[in-house]
Amino acid sequence: MNLLWLQSGGCGGCTMSLLCSGARDLPGLLEGAGIHIAWHPSLSEATGEEVRALLAEFESGARPLDLLCVEGAMLTGPEGTGRFHLFAGTGRPMVDWVRALAARARYTLAIGSCSAYGGMSALGYNPAGALGLQYDGDHRGGLLGADYRSGAGLPVINVAGCPTHPDWVVDSLLALALGQLDETGLDALGRPRFYADQLVHHGCSRNEFYEFKASAEKPGDLGCMMEHLGCKGTQAHADCNVRPWNGHGSCTNGGYACISCTEPGFEAPGHPFASTPKLAGIPVGLPVDMPKAWFVALAALSKSATPPRVKRNAVEERPVIAPAIRPTRIR
Repeated sequence: MNLLWLQSGGCGGCTMSLLCSGARDLPGLLEGAGIHIAWHPSLSEATGEEVRALLAEFESGARPLDLLCVEGAMLTGPEGTGRFHLFAGTGRPMVDWVRALAARARYTLAIGSCSAYGGMSALGYNPAGALGLQYDGDHRGGLLGADYRSGAGLPVINVAGCPTHPDWVVDSLLALALGQLDETGLDALGRPRFYADQLVHHGCSRNEFYEFKASAEKPGDLGCMMEHLGCKGTQAHADCNVRPWNGHGSCTNGGYACISCTEPGFEAPGHPFASTPKLAGIPVGLPVDMPKAWFVALAALSKSATPPRVKRNAVEERPVIAPAIRPTRIR
């Protein structure tokens, strides 16, 4: 399978993340699954005329294009011409290349939230006309249109995240190579369900503090960051705490609130990232599937039962009270 990777508007952070893959030999791993990296702007040696010739072969169909991976938002400005971003050395807007190549691709993947939904590149006034491959924010459409299907009959596969987790990319590619990812494996926003059916809350090291609603009050505190510091881990679809970054890290483990970067529109939450909007003292963004009345009742009960150890440690930078030592055997 031939893989072509293009970089459009953005920071290149998803490629940097990919380099942190747990695979000791990433190209070798892909080759072993039958995936050949035909060209990647950062990982390939080919440049200039070699790349132009390769692109022409893919566009004409002379060479089969199996996997089209696009990183970064589609820049359609000014006024829909796409000339804010010309593909270097070709004289053609990147959006034109993406349209032409997506029409040939067996599978099309949006790598990262910018490519999937517009992401940070679409923030605010958005003079560049940045949008995703098949979404503009949470509205279906994007550059390729709501009805786009690749050669295999799939919509764009949105490997969303800012940046996306390296293993989400690798596992998506391997699943496609093995014929194990079809439309039933994508959620309602086009994300692979193997990671999007999880919540960042799952496996969070701060879950004891969440259970007792023992909240952090300032950066560096050990407590749950949902109530005061803007954490959306109970709402964000990703397996960041089940599948740690670089083997052991995640935003919440590092002391920073989850900003739900796999969701469309995460870049403009309507409030500062590190604060929790509230109504009558109750967080507006409640855990998914939980009615407000249940949350209020549960929070009140949990706080009344919070052990002194958990309450004290929640507002400290390191544990100051150790758990009590008690026999656990049945007598």
